[in-house]
Amino acid sequence: MRLLGGRYALEAPIGYGGMSTVYRATDETLGRPVAVKLYHPAASDIPRQESELAVLASLSHHSLVHLFDAGVDIDRRGRQSRYLVMALIDGPTLQQRVAQAPLRARHIGEIGYDMAEALDYIHAHGVIHRDVKPSNILLVNYGNASQRARAKLTDFGVALAGDIERMTAQGLTTGTAAYLSPEQANGGEVVPASDVYALGLVLLECFTRTLEFPGGVVESALARLARDPVIPPSLPEHWIRLLTAMTARDPAARPARSELVGALRQVVLTDSARHREPTEPLFLNDLPGEEQPKPDILEAIPDQALQRATALAARLFSAPIAVVSVVDHDRLWLKSYYGAEIEEIARHVDVSSSIVPLDDPIVIEDGRTDPRAKDSVLVTGPLGIRFYVGVPLRSSDERTIGTLSVLGIVPGTASETDIANLEDIAALVVAQLELRQEGIRNTAG
Repeated sequence: MRLLGGRYALEAPIGYGGMSTVYRATDETLGRPVAVKLYHPAASDIPRQESELAVLASLSHHSLVHLFDAGVDIDRRGRQSRYLVMALIDGPTLQQRVAQAPLRARHIGEIGYDMAEALDYIHAHGVIHRDVKPSNILLVNYGNASQRARAKLTDFGVALAGDIERMTAQGLTTGTAAYLSPEQANGGEVVPASDVYALGLVLLECFTRTLEFPGGVVESALARLARDPVIPPSLPEHWIRLLTAMTARDPAARPARSELVGALRQVVLTDSARHREPTEPLFLNDLPGEEQPKPDILEAIPDQALQRATALAARLFSAPIAVVSVVDHDRLWLKSYYGAEIEEIARHVDVSSSIVPLDDPIVIEDGRTDPRAKDSVLVTGPLGIRFYVGVPLRSSDERTIGTLSVLGIVPGTASETDIANLEDIAALVVAQLELRQEGIRNTAG
């Protein structure tokens, strides 16, 4: 049994994040169960981890998962891993509960009310969560047969607070496409109303039990820019009004902090008066044969290997930028290399909205004249990108899982040999991803 800090005994994994695994553990000093978020040794993005720690340490609210402790563990190979110790929530994620059976409107309202209070609190403290989704909402089972749904918001790994936006722009961007707001999907400014939009989609999904904007990153992002979510006309009128307001494409049209809390409080009161005796319990038994979720490709990203690969790709074309993008289900991760000559500008530019998964190599010799790129923000914006070359990242079973791209600020060309060399680098990246993924599976098992 692995013991962290001479105190926290790790037990079974209970969740997987992009760069970490969450374990059920025991605090042997106090004799209580806890949850430990242990970052993978290869996930050496220490500034991001420290920022998540700083955000969690500054927040204390009944609708947030409480942080108890933090530290750095050194394994038998001498590798350092940061860990966070948090309250263990006895209950499923909202994603798991929605997959089991329909939720009563009253329970959905109670969950929404708790989340509205959480957002009201963090927004008042200058924090934007940016990744509100069912798997980041934990339902609390106090074991007292209470029918009042209680929920807590977790995972502040990509939250904006202080200088986190600067660090994100330097290289690593993450988001869950199905719940991004239109301004996020369009590469615009992320504001507190972005969290309100995401919560609106979450509550809508609780009713429909389907994703409103399914598909890959690009497909999902384009869909919400083209239309509003479809609110079922069969819902009660007060829910239709609230969900329509929360998912307005204009951030200014969405309910503000106190308005959202008040609106959901009224929804809970209305639904409680209409249905005093619940016929469906909040917590259900686990589905037969339900298995622990397995880590996917995004949890396998070896940070140091990607830094070297992107730097090598950039040198190959004497270009200042290279990007590895990995797509898995509805999530996009980027790892970028920026040369010194454009690093200061690049810190303030989000390249995620312009990276498209490729099935074949593509070369754009001059973005200002090529119709495929001339309207891109990377070309027209402060970076002034002119040259682009990209090759697909293909897994061992020939699936396209991402792209290795090189971007230059002067026009350029790419020979067949250049493309072949870039494809070789891409193959090395994929090999590292799959090797690391297999290691995580073996460790978790």
